[in-house]
Amino acid sequence: MRLMILAVAGLALAGCATITRGTNDTWTVNTTPTGAGVRTSNQLACDSTPCTFRMARKSEFDVTITKPGYKIWTGHITHHVAGGGGAGMAGNVLFGGLIGAGVDVSTGAMMDLVPNPLNVALESDASKAGATIAPIPSASPPQLLVSPSKVPG
Repeated sequence: MRLMILAVAGLALAGCATITRGTNDTWTVNTTPTGAGVRTSNQLACDSTPCTFRMARKSEFDVTITKPGYKIWTGHITHHVAGGGGAGMAGNVLFGGLIGAGVDVSTGAMMDLVPNPLNVALESDASKAGATIAPIPSASPPQLLVSPSKVPG
């Protein structure tokens, strides 16, 4: 009887997404060209792409990407039920793990951040590409203020 209880408990725990997947995920930002700054609405930042952040799986946030000479890019990151998270929840349901199911829902362990990775091709912004200096017109030869015949000598 004890062996059977341990087997059922082991199966219930194996289906729990909180245990098998964890509550955090890595979220990556790649840009073309590289070297852009990334700021998120949940106060995380990176000065030069590519960047990888550790985020709660149930996070939703806005992201702003900047690079001198390129247009500012903004977007929204959200989450959805992942294949592995759904399988963990199904394991909870099949094996009667109501507590595990509740934990998975509350922690977001069955979620994945999307898009992940975030791949952004930055657009050039000619108006912010930096000032260009116009060439100085070639100077004409110096003009004489006095005619050569009247030069004191």
